[in-house]
Amino acid sequence: MVKMMDIAEILTNDSPGDKFLLLGNEAIARGAIEAGLEFAATYPGTPSSEIGDSLYRVASKYKQLYFQYSTNEKVALEAAGAASIANTRAMAIMKHVGLNVASDAFMTLNYIGVRAGLVIVCADDPGCWSSQNEQDNRLYAMLGDTCMLEPADSQEAKDMTVAAFDLSEQLEQPVLVRVTTRVCHTRSEVELGSIRPQRAKPNFERNPFRFVTVPTVARLRHPILVEKFQRAKEISEKSKWNRIIGKGPVGVITSGVSYNYVIEALELLGQKATVLKLGMTNPLPKRKIQRFIASKEKVLVVEELKPYLELHVRAFAQEKGIKTTILGKSQKLFSEIGELNPRQIVEGIAKALKLKIPKGYAKIERQLSKVTTQAPPRPPILCAGCPHRATFYELAVATGRKGVYPIDIGCYTLAIQPPLDMADLLLCMGSSIGTACGLTAILDKPIVGTIGDSTFFHSGLSGLVNAVYNQHPVKIIVVDNMTTAMTGHQPHPGTGVTGMGKVNPPIKIEEVALGIGVPYVKVIDPLQVKESIRTIRDAVAFDGPAVIVSRSICALLELAQKRRAGEEIIPYKVDPEICRGCQVCTGKLGCAAAIWKGEHAAIDPVLCTGCGVCAQICPYKAIQREE
Repeated sequence: MVKMMDIAEILTNDSPGDKFLLLGNEAIARGAIEAGLEFAATYPGTPSSEIGDSLYRVASKYKQLYFQYSTNEKVALEAAGAASIANTRAMAIMKHVGLNVASDAFMTLNYIGVRAGLVIVCADDPGCWSSQNEQDNRLYAMLGDTCMLEPADSQEAKDMTVAAFDLSEQLEQPVLVRVTTRVCHTRSEVELGSIRPQRAKPNFERNPFRFVTVPTVARLRHPILVEKFQRAKEISEKSKWNRIIGKGPVGVITSGVSYNYVIEALELLGQKATVLKLGMTNPLPKRKIQRFIASKEKVLVVEELKPYLELHVRAFAQEKGIKTTILGKSQKLFSEIGELNPRQIVEGIAKALKLKIPKGYAKIERQLSKVTTQAPPRPPILCAGCPHRATFYELAVATGRKGVYPIDIGCYTLAIQPPLDMADLLLCMGSSIGTACGLTAILDKPIVGTIGDSTFFHSGLSGLVNAVYNQHPVKIIVVDNMTTAMTGHQPHPGTGVTGMGKVNPPIKIEEVALGIGVPYVKVIDPLQVKESIRTIRDAVAFDGPAVIVSRSICALLELAQKRRAGEEIIPYKVDPEICRGCQVCTGKLGCAAAIWKGEHAAIDPVLCTGCGVCAQICPYKAIQREE
């Protein structure tokens, strides 16, 4: 029987055999606690966020665990790595692009190794559901000679997390657990195991000729890493995570969420096949794969993104002179772009094996395409009452849209959407300030970069130091909504709240900017439109680097606080007798609560948060607060 319980209780429930419906991310958090997790660090990023958020829910009550929201992924991995070197089971959690940020620490950690288990959870995002790219981080495992496990569902997510700690301690090496969006955010039944006791008391044993990677030490450690990876290859050959399922003349090699789709597709096509499901995907079990492909006339390789498995399978076959036909992305049966889905895999397998897709399946596809009850698709937009919308409107008015506007990663990236249309350049977290520096060096026009509060602490500081050092006359607006909003309202240094639930004095962005040496620093309330426009104009006219902190709480957080306090939310309304249909509220501000009704504007009272920005910009004073 599947039980219902609060996630905090599930994570700490020491009743082996109990079953719960868990997200893949929640299952990873549970697996870490089952493995005796003592230290965890993360920078939140979808699709990985719920792992850290689940641990956050229990950290202040569960004495065995220290948890932190780190300023960025590099710091998270450095902190977790140090804890594991000091004999403490540790985990660092991040999304796929977060490993780019942490890669400097990641590569060297593989050289020096660890003492207690260190698991690095990396959540890839095929399809770019919430990311600026869909890179395949399996290649990072190859680059670092790092063992990697890939679960296909929530049960495996929990079990492989436990196994990853064991493998890490067996080899004294970090281990990657790579998941993807569908595994992270799919809920399925998970049977709990027992919670292990903690290791011995943490202690740091000095060994500078292992842990201080000057070139001499690094040269000595690299052969040790290579030798450990050779041991890992033997472990992979015998690993229970690399197993053969079913019997049939055709072979299929797959991993991760693709395995679920393969099984479904084979059943639908009525095709018997032997499936080699790979769960330990670095190092791959070469001899097992060679035996498998040698026993088949035809082998299909099914995987998302890069042909990582396919290239290895082809190389293993060539090494042994195996003539088996190997099919996959090379024959364009499956795309290297985006997520795979059951339909794509049905079509790919059918094409490879010259099978007909069942008529019933095509009929179901047609019926699904005609369903009209599902919500129509729409692009993501800034919430009604979002202070970021006001900031970008004010920036557009203040500069006449005559500048260049580098932007950063967060809710405010949605300023790319009309009618705001105030985003010109974006690379990665923190890049708005660095790219602004480059643009000011070569362009004779206002360059105004925008960056969020959490992103500023994540990776904006070095760019701002660069601007002051080189005296780039950049204008930076930090849109501070007092939370890490886009990934689920996690705290950051500017909130003062820690991963253990303690409240410390918040780090003020304006004080940081002044401390760095920015000569012009102002704080505005974006809900005060005229004053904000005036301040932005002054900053743009200033001869030198300038920082404006546009501070107003996230509309969703404010609504939640008001509701908890029992405060009434009084919306605004449009007087149709006064409205002239100028469309400033809908066509220039574009608030989600402002709609067009007949020949005049109207405000949806359900969506309106009462921020009052629309009333301030209406040239005819047609918008007033409801009585």
